[in-house]
Amino acid sequence: MFSVKPMKPTFKSYLPPVQTDVKKTIEPPIRKVEPKLLSGEIVVNEVNFVRKCISAESSQDDLWGKLICTNFKVSFIPQDALPKQKSQLSHLLLGVHDIPLTCLEQVVTVNDTKGKKKVLGSNQKLKFNPTELILYCKDLRIIRFCFGEAGPESAKKVCLAIAHYSHPADLQLLFGFEYQGRRYHESKEERVHSSNPRVGLQTPIFDRPSDWDREIKRTGASEWRVCSINEGYAISPSLPEYIVVPVSLADQDLKQYSIFFTDNRIPLWCWNHPNGSALVRMASINDPLQQKKTDQRVFTAIIKSHPQRSEVFRSDLDKCLPNIQDIQSAFFKVRQICIIDPFEESEERWLSSIENSRWLEYVRAFLKHSAEMVYCLDGKNASVILQEEEDRDLNCVVSSLVQLMLDPHYRSLIGFQSLVQKEWVMAGHRFLDRCNHLKKNDKVESPLFMLFLDCVWQMMNQYPAAFEFTEAYLTVLSDSMWIPLFSTFLFNSPKQRAKHLMDFARNKAIPQGEDQVVYFPPVWEWSQQFSIKDQTLFNNPMYVGKGAACVQNGEVKTFRRTKKTYSSTLRGTPASVHNGLKGGEDILTRRGSLVSELKPDFSPVKDVVESPSERFFRDWFSRPADQQGLLIPLLIPSHVALWKLFFLRWVPEACIPKGGAITAYHKLSQLVDEIEILQSHLRQYKGPSPGSTPLPSPSGPPPDQRRMYFKAISPHDPPTPPDFLTSSFPFTPMGNLCRRSSHGTPISKFLNGAKIWLSIETLANDTL
Repeated sequence: MFSVKPMKPTFKSYLPPVQTDVKKTIEPPIRKVEPKLLSGEIVVNEVNFVRKCISAESSQDDLWGKLICTNFKVSFIPQDALPKQKSQLSHLLLGVHDIPLTCLEQVVTVNDTKGKKKVLGSNQKLKFNPTELILYCKDLRIIRFCFGEAGPESAKKVCLAIAHYSHPADLQLLFGFEYQGRRYHESKEERVHSSNPRVGLQTPIFDRPSDWDREIKRTGASEWRVCSINEGYAISPSLPEYIVVPVSLADQDLKQYSIFFTDNRIPLWCWNHPNGSALVRMASINDPLQQKKTDQRVFTAIIKSHPQRSEVFRSDLDKCLPNIQDIQSAFFKVRQICIIDPFEESEERWLSSIENSRWLEYVRAFLKHSAEMVYCLDGKNASVILQEEEDRDLNCVVSSLVQLMLDPHYRSLIGFQSLVQKEWVMAGHRFLDRCNHLKKNDKVESPLFMLFLDCVWQMMNQYPAAFEFTEAYLTVLSDSMWIPLFSTFLFNSPKQRAKHLMDFARNKAIPQGEDQVVYFPPVWEWSQQFSIKDQTLFNNPMYVGKGAACVQNGEVKTFRRTKKTYSSTLRGTPASVHNGLKGGEDILTRRGSLVSELKPDFSPVKDVVESPSERFFRDWFSRPADQQGLLIPLLIPSHVALWKLFFLRWVPEACIPKGGAITAYHKLSQLVDEIEILQSHLRQYKGPSPGSTPLPSPSGPPPDQRRMYFKAISPHDPPTPPDFLTSSFPFTPMGNLCRRSSHGTPISKFLNGAKIWLSIETLANDTL
C-alpha cells in the first residue's frame, strides 16, 4: 500500500473569521445594580436573582434583578436598564419599582412545593424557605416576586426584614423623621437667602391667627372672631390652637362650656354664607344634665352671629350616616371585587357586586346629606351645626363637601388644599389611626379621606368645568397618604403633631423657634415629589375660573364675576324656632336620591303640595348650572359611578389603549395650550404704535410657564393620541397587579368566536 501524504491547502481567505457559537454563548458581564437612596436611607437586607412577575399569563416579560429592603421602601432594581416610560408619572422620591413600607398592607410568603402560605408580621419567624413573596399594597397594587434562582436563606431574610420594617413600633421610627432632618441641614444654604420661609407655600396651614383672619374676611363672617384660649392646647388636645367662635361668646364662657363636650371640643366654625348663615361643627355633650343648658347658650350665640337672627339647624351625623366600620367594610368589598377577584370569575355579576358592596351607596349618602345641609344654609338662610360624638370623622367629610358645593374658592387647587388642611388636618382627623400607619389596630382603620376624595370625584365627573384640578391630582393625593415624608397625613391631632415635631427638632439639632413647615413640610409642596412638567397634570383644561380669559376686538380681556350671593327663591323661608332649635319640619323625608325627588310630577293629581326643599332643588336643577356658583350633585345611581382611575388603574383587563377619559383630556390640553400661545402672541403684538410692534415668539410662553401637560401640535403631527396613552394614564398596570392566571373565561370565549354569550355554565360546555 502506498502512503498518501496529505496535500497542503492552497486556498487563502481574505474575509475575517466567522464568529463561532462559542463566542455567542459567552455571557456579558453582569451589570452591578445599586439602589438610589435618599438622605438617611440605608439598605437593611437584599437578595439577588429575583424575578418580578409582570404578567399572570406568562413569564416571558418578567424582570430579573435585585430585591432590596431599606428603612423607607421595598425596591426592585432590574438587571437590565429599562427605557424611561412616558406612560406614568415620574416620582422624584420613588422609583418605578419602589413601594414605601407604610404602603404595605400585607406581606405574604409562599412555598409552592410544600403548599404553604404565611402572612408575616413584625418579629415573626418563618419556618419554610419562601419561593414567592406577594405584597398587597394600600394603593391597591399587588406585587409578586419569585425566588426560584435566589439563595433560600437570603430570600427568607429579606422577607422577614420587609415584614419587620413595615410594622414600626413607634411613630418616630417612620422614615420621614430621618429624611426631613437630613434635608433640613442640607438645604440650610438655600434658606439663608429667603426672608419668608413659607414664600413657596401658597396653601394656608391654619396654625396661625392670620390664616383664620383671612378666612373670616374672605367669607364676610363679621360676627365671628379668632380665639386663642387653646394656645398650648390648654383646652382640647385635638383642636387647633386658634379657633373661630361667635363674637358674643367670651373666652371665660368657652372655657366653662368646654368641659361638657367630648374631649373638650367646643363648637368649631367652618364657613360663612354671604347671607349670614354659618356652618359649625361640634362634638357631643357628655353630661345629659348639662346638655339643654349648654345647647341653649351655644345656639343663642350662633343665632346672634346671624344678621337676621335666623334659626339654627342641628344634624346628628351619627344617626343618619354609616359609621367608620361600615365604610371600612364596604371599601374592602369593592377592593376585593376590583383588584383581588379575577374578572373572569365575576364578570357576569360584576356591576351588581359593585353595588352590593355598598361603597357607592355610602358615597351617595354623604353627598345627599351634604346637599341637604346646603339647602339649610342657602335655601332656608339657617345656620347649621354638624354634630358627631367626637367631631373628627364624619364631620370632616360632610363639612368639606358642603363648602365644596357652596364656595367656588374651594374648587380651585389652592382652595381645595386649604379646605383639607382646615377641615381634616387642623380639625384633628386621626390620620395616624385611620390610615393605620403603625399597623397596631385594624379595628380603628377606615378610609374616610378616600371616601371624601371619591365624593369630590363624583362632583368633578358631573361638573368638569367647575374644578381647577383633575382626577389625576386626587389620585396622587390619595397615594401621598402612604408616603411618610410629609406632616399632613402622619398625625392624629395638631397637639400630637406639635409634640412629635418639637421632639424631632430637638433630636436633629434644629434651632428652637424654627417654623415647623420648614423642617417637616406638608404634602402641599408638590415640587418635592414631582417636576414642574408632571405637576401640570393637576391642571384641568376645562376649568372656568373667576379670571377666565377671552379675546374681544383683538384684545385679551378677563371676565370678572361679581361676588355671588347664591340667590334662591326660598331664602328666608320662615320656620318655627323653639329655644334656637328648628322644629316641626323635616328636610327631606324620603330616603331616595335628590334627583328622584326633583323629577316632574307625572301623577294625574296636579295639586300635590311640594315641600320647600323639593321646590328648592327643583328650582336649582331647572336652571343651567353656574360653574362658579352653587353646585348640587346628581344622585340617582346612573350618575354615581365607580371611580375607574383609582380603583381600576392597575387592572390590565380594564386598561384601554388610546381610550378612556385621558383621550379627551389630551385633546383639550392641546387646544388650551394653543389658545394660550395665541394669547401670548396677542399680548406681544399689542404695542404703543404699529411701527413698534415686536414680532411674536413662535413658541409662545416659556416651557416652565405653560399650564398644560400636553402641548399644542403642529399641522404636521398625527392627530391620533400617542401610543403610550391608556385609560390608566398617568399610571400603568404593567407589573403592578400580578394575579395567578385562570383560563377559559366567558369573555375570552366570546371574543374567540362563541356565537352566543350566555352564562358561564353554557359557555363552559362550548368547545372551541
